[in-house]
Amino acid sequence: MKPSSFSITRALTGAGAALTTAAFSARAFADDKLYGQPTDGALGFQPGVTELRLRAMSVHTWILMPILVGISVLVLGLLLWCVFRYNAKANPTPARFTHNTTVEVLWTVGPVLILLFMALFSFRLLFDYHDMPRPYMTVKATGYQWYWGYAYPDQKIDEETSNILPEAKAKAAGVPYMLATTQPIVAPVNQVVHVIVTGADVIHSFSVPAFGIKIDAVPGHANDTWFKATRIGTYYGQCSQLCGTDHSFMPIEVKVVSQADFDAWVASKQAPPAAAPPPAATTPASTAPPAPTAAATPAAPAPAKS
Repeated sequence: MKPSSFSITRALTGAGAALTTAAFSARAFADDKLYGQPTDGALGFQPGVTELRLRAMSVHTWILMPILVGISVLVLGLLLWCVFRYNAKANPTPARFTHNTTVEVLWTVGPVLILLFMALFSFRLLFDYHDMPRPYMTVKATGYQWYWGYAYPDQKIDEETSNILPEAKAKAAGVPYMLATTQPIVAPVNQVVHVIVTGADVIHSFSVPAFGIKIDAVPGHANDTWFKATRIGTYYGQCSQLCGTDHSFMPIEVKVVSQADFDAWVASKQAPPAAAPPPAATTPASTAPPAPTAAATPAAPAPAKS
């Protein structure tokens, strides 16, 4: 049985992802800051830590960029050829025709074939983004003006508020200001995390570049995405919708930890069971006989009236 075109495109994008990983790894290992956050002087994408992110980067680098460069070079060459070949000095008598069937067919069929070729890889990647494996856990992310709230329904952890970490505290902790938060998302490594995203007031956007995820948080509507991080570390993102005056002050921080550390974190967040109240003290019954009651004294008869 012949493999489907989607299987072929998956294999090709997988090979591209491997090349992309190798290309980024040499640079990333030299500077660990490249993972999870913007780095001064760096070029290109942040290194990805999920399979889908690496595949998206490979489609961009090995499929879309060559097409983009090829089209740009072709158009530039045609423009230069027309400028030098058909200027007034080189061509004093201009042609009078207005149509060329061959050229019109080429500039119609050519772009269609290019788009079909791109679709083979883009649709496969899009389908995989929506084909979420069985999740290990779910996180509900709610966007507010201007902070995030995170709840963990599977772990019975209620929503916690995540604000931007003040500049003084960020500098003291050695973390990037305007990216670090007071309450990050905590997730285990190599586990599928289902993220349900919604908004409480206006449209926000949940975006973490290292995971390759970006989805709008729409009030009254639940969108969802997922990630499976393959590397322990801290990864930053930001709201990428203009949601108001403090739009730039609602970053996203995700800490990917080992399974043991995640279990310990969950245990620390879950409230201990309430202690049972002590039993009420019982007073032993008195063995003394009851005190005798005074006998009722009969009332004296009223004197008779004369």
